[in-house]
Amino acid sequence: MNVHVLRTELRRSVAPWAGAAVLMTTLGFLLLLGGTLGNGTTAWTAQWTAMALWIRSLLFYLWPLAVGLGALQGLRDYRSKMSELLVTTPRPARHRAAVLVGATAATLVSAFALLIVAGGVQVLTNTEYTHLGWLPISLVGALALVAGAVLGMGTARALPSVLTPPLLAIGAFAFTVLMQMPLGQTQRVTASGFPVAEPNQLSLLSPAVQDVRDTLTTLSASVDIGQTIWLLGMAVTGFALLVAARPRTRLLALTPLLAGAAVALLVLPTDPERMFVIDKAAAEPVCDGPVCVTRTQEGRLDDVAGPGKKALSLLHTALGGRAPVSVRESDTVQEEGTTPKWSGRTVPLDFNDRGVVAARGEQEMTWVLIGKGMVPGCTPVGWDGTGGEDVARTIAVGWVLGDLKSLPDMAEAIRGHVDGEARPLWKEFTALPPAEQRARIDAMRTAALSCKGDALAALTDGASG
Repeated sequence: MNVHVLRTELRRSVAPWAGAAVLMTTLGFLLLLGGTLGNGTTAWTAQWTAMALWIRSLLFYLWPLAVGLGALQGLRDYRSKMSELLVTTPRPARHRAAVLVGATAATLVSAFALLIVAGGVQVLTNTEYTHLGWLPISLVGALALVAGAVLGMGTARALPSVLTPPLLAIGAFAFTVLMQMPLGQTQRVTASGFPVAEPNQLSLLSPAVQDVRDTLTTLSASVDIGQTIWLLGMAVTGFALLVAARPRTRLLALTPLLAGAAVALLVLPTDPERMFVIDKAAAEPVCDGPVCVTRTQEGRLDDVAGPGKKALSLLHTALGGRAPVSVRESDTVQEEGTTPKWSGRTVPLDFNDRGVVAARGEQEMTWVLIGKGMVPGCTPVGWDGTGGEDVARTIAVGWVLGDLKSLPDMAEAIRGHVDGEARPLWKEFTALPPAEQRARIDAMRTAALSCKGDALAALTDGASG
């Protein structure tokens, strides 16, 4: 393609405005509402994969925007009343269409790349784990914008009307919403009895992805391949509609779109566990003695290694042979809504835990890890809450340390409530003989680790279930 021709096309088309609209609206969304795009380890600037997935999730409105702007571009000849004149020129229609598509694709890809750069600069300051696993996710996102714009151009050329761009944009937005909500989700009940919604195969036809819930999962290769096939079919159909001059040819131009959808559905996985898979490299443990984190959090190992070793030492002194022997960040992802399972030999480390986030300094981190070793927590995965186990954890940490401590929590109101509940119970507990205290601590840990009893009840009256 001639560079001079492309430069001219960029000046006289809406392509630069399309790129600017994508870039500026997304940057505004990310800067003003960035707090809604995850928090902690799943924030959009925390990890490379999380960044790519969060930006892909914004395609629920960026893709319809690209479709609508592409349709507006496709109406240019119709608005200028030059369609018949251009048909009489010796230059093939495919050459004119290639210039039009090239200009739009260049601006949209450039805008999307600038979004990645904006996020990537921040990710570099927040993590030491670098990899290229995020690249296919981003490339498919850029392809989705281009394919949507080309489809919009071709549709507007085939159906020239001032209503075409807004109707296409609205239809594309409705498509992304339906694929992410009713049509794209399957409702089921987990083994623990909790209702959950999980994505089905149809949801993968949407260029947008679901919200990011953890740092260890990524889109599988079959998802990337299937979506690429579907989007390429969409782009080919759009280009064919741009150059088609007869109704029959326009009908035939739909073939790549339909064929792409059919082949994509054969490639795209139907099992949710094959849609989002564990990134084995990200889940690889990085250890400092008995304290291990996943590779995604290796930059924080120094912050938890000292407190972790101190916590294990204190737990061993208090519990003897029943004490945990390691501190580990989980390298697996449990299903949302399930009840956690604990071994008792490992102190679970979760960098999104309220106490871990709120801990200031090595001392508070040590207290938090002791508490997790004593009462790991039985709140279903993906849920948040507070209750008796927080009070039991506070008393258990006090028993290990020999003095009641106020454990860190992001919410001061929750911290104050737990402390208020724990103080009178602590006085009653410490008035018991040492042997009775130890028996109740053992009963509490049994209930806390099995998640089948009431840890606080076991601690206060000796009941284990």
